[in-house]
Amino acid sequence: MLHPVLPPDSPPVQEYIQPGHLLASASVVEEQTGTQQLATSGNIETANGLVTPTQTNQDNAVISRSLSSNPVPETVPPKFSPLTVSRSAGLLGKSLTVGTSQVGNANADKTPGATFPQISREVTNTNNIWLAESPVMIKTSAPVKHPVKHPVKHKSQHQNPVNIYKSGEKINISASTKTGENTSSSLLVQNIIEFKPRNSNNQPSTSTTVEFPPPNQPAGNTPQVRQRVIEVIADRQEYDEQRRIVTAAGNVVVRFDGAVVDADRLQVNLDNSIAVGEGNVALTRGNQVLRGERFTYNFVQDSGNLENGSGEIYIPTTQTDFAFSPSPTTDITAGGVPSRPPSDRIRANQPVTGVSSPGGIDVNFAGQADARNIPVAKSGGMVKRLRFEAQRIDFYPRGWQAEDVRITNDPFSPPELELRASKVTLTRESPLVDRVTTQRQRLVFDQNFVLPIPIDNQKIDRRERDINPFIVSPGYDNGKRGGLYVERNFLAINNDQTRWLITPQLFVQKAIQDNSNIPGLLGVKTKLNTVLNAKTKVEGVGELTSLDVNKLEDNLQGSLRLRQSWGEVNPHILNLEYSYRDRLYNGTLGFQTVQSSLGGVITSPIIPLGKSGINLSYQGGAQYINSNTDRADLLEPQRKNNRVSLGRLQGSVSLNTGFFLWQGKPLPATAKEGLKYTSNPVVPYLQAIAGVTGTTSYYTSGDNQSTLIGTVGLVGQIGHFSRPFFDYTAFNVSYSQGFNSGLSPFLFDRSVDNKVLSAGISQQIYGPFRLGFQTSINLDTGKESSTDYILEYNRRTYGITLRYNPVLELGGFSIRISDFNWKGGTDPFSSDEVKPVVGGVRQDN
Repeated sequence: MLHPVLPPDSPPVQEYIQPGHLLASASVVEEQTGTQQLATSGNIETANGLVTPTQTNQDNAVISRSLSSNPVPETVPPKFSPLTVSRSAGLLGKSLTVGTSQVGNANADKTPGATFPQISREVTNTNNIWLAESPVMIKTSAPVKHPVKHPVKHKSQHQNPVNIYKSGEKINISASTKTGENTSSSLLVQNIIEFKPRNSNNQPSTSTTVEFPPPNQPAGNTPQVRQRVIEVIADRQEYDEQRRIVTAAGNVVVRFDGAVVDADRLQVNLDNSIAVGEGNVALTRGNQVLRGERFTYNFVQDSGNLENGSGEIYIPTTQTDFAFSPSPTTDITAGGVPSRPPSDRIRANQPVTGVSSPGGIDVNFAGQADARNIPVAKSGGMVKRLRFEAQRIDFYPRGWQAEDVRITNDPFSPPELELRASKVTLTRESPLVDRVTTQRQRLVFDQNFVLPIPIDNQKIDRRERDINPFIVSPGYDNGKRGGLYVERNFLAINNDQTRWLITPQLFVQKAIQDNSNIPGLLGVKTKLNTVLNAKTKVEGVGELTSLDVNKLEDNLQGSLRLRQSWGEVNPHILNLEYSYRDRLYNGTLGFQTVQSSLGGVITSPIIPLGKSGINLSYQGGAQYINSNTDRADLLEPQRKNNRVSLGRLQGSVSLNTGFFLWQGKPLPATAKEGLKYTSNPVVPYLQAIAGVTGTTSYYTSGDNQSTLIGTVGLVGQIGHFSRPFFDYTAFNVSYSQGFNSGLSPFLFDRSVDNKVLSAGISQQIYGPFRLGFQTSINLDTGKESSTDYILEYNRRTYGITLRYNPVLELGGFSIRISDFNWKGGTDPFSSDEVKPVVGGVRQDN
């Protein structure tokens, strides 16, 4: 016979706040004594259809559902709360109390709290109630003559009894709650715990139900009540009448609110509705997995803590997956979480497989080209899935706080890249916005190089946007900005409809060389994005490269565009735009300025032509343009500049195709093979490409320009980028031939590069280092239109790229942080740095 277990130890309270939620209190009373016997049938009590019977086979195996590679994030509009951000956990929710009630401040709010009566003497010397395989005997001092259909309450001074009764073929332990008179709640929760021991065939047997009814409400008040069913399955179970504690041991599986908890042992205290799981604890809900040695959860306060925690977090669905206390209109299986998810034991015992990178975060510190048609390096993104370890995590209704935290995006151990902090506090400000504060935060590369992080307060917005983790961003522009400069982004407006970004700039190199003109050392740029409806939005950009008002016309440029989508699938895009001093790059003719332009352009999607492998695209537009010309017959004899205003009608059609000449196989997606230096395994290939583009333009001056440009090329990559030396070579080479009929009167769109050779190569030198080169040359003149020199340092989880273009006089560097998807269980971060702590004692392996 098992001995009665002691109540769970009380975890330390970090900051005491008078509880706002109501604690359940109960005592066991009986009026009759006797023997009650459970029936052998496996009844399961359900509430509103929220729980369905467990489906298992003879080996108790549960088929695991793989995580969704792209869960749909929540789209609830943010509603900011007035909560003040603090590093203290006190504002995140109510304090956690385990065991008997604590006496708080008697004057706080002057509101009567929950009552915790003493244990009744009628049950002091009785034996434990064993909840095991059927039949189950509840031993008392005298037999019961008839089955009890309704709870029979003992007349005593106890105000909050636990009633043991038999209804049909179930034994129910009903723990009622007495609360203060000023109870107010938008949604009351009735907790129903079903204990279902496994029988000799390893199947769930007859259930025993413990109910915690919601607080009593004043007459006439009928608030909505949500029934939360907690299902507990274990090899053996016991109810201690003296301490009013239910214990389940042996492969414990707990399911509630779409979550599943695994543990070696579980105790539920009926006095305060606190559950404590110990030994290999794992909580799985939706895309989130939390593991630890000890997990404490208060069903009333909706709070808890996890010791020696670790796990996996999917950021886009954390709000819904951890929504254990939904609003009345919210489904308890928020985020599409199934009500009976698989146990973590299956996932944890599987090796890491299916590792792939869908993208990540790109941060660029580069000079910007003084031309709109030169591609800008990708910036922004999101790391959606992370692994973590922490010595202790405290959960509250509005956030959590963790100590000795290690976070990584690496699915393998030891991680290449870690974010470490002595303390991390997350506070939810709105459904899609969280505030994170940290202490002693730093980045750790390859377990040895440490980079301190100066920012200890960061907002997490689950909408994708530009990313900049530093106070200022450096850039280089040897043109109007005079070389090296720094800038900083500020959001003037940021809501679901409008985002207005203002970026002041300081021209550092120009200030060092000549600081006599202070306004000329400062600049500003801005970007506006407003969504009018699902298919229409307004985009605006502006730039002022000097605050000197005497040179305003030469330094100001901007544009305003109305963007409209036509069609549901693969829509056409209509752009109505006005631009002022637009800068364009026209090959060997260099940078050209379009003083003003007003008009519209419609662009088609890429249209596949059947199964031929050929793609079609086209566009057409009409504009009124004021720009530079070298045609003297179009210029006035007396003029201040060489600009002319003309209307232009233009149409263009492109056909492109590509086909593989050869394709190899990637290495396995493991840390030592295919993912040693890349976020995705390299697939060797050789591909031929071809394309043709025809364009015709008509100008109101009577001029026409028609061009036909054909391009052929070869692209490919060889090697797997896994061995230390020369295991990766990527290359591209193409030739373009153009044919002209007539010339444009403007310089910005005149076709002059008719024979162009483009080539590039990227070669692994040693380990993660690669050198690259990309250029384009006009074969008629021998003049380069663009040349890039590239140095890359690539790792699985991050990468750094340095780039310099002497033709465009641009340079900069970028940082990549990879995002990963994977299946199966992951290993601990390290075997020697993180020691488990059980019961407050550090365990050395």
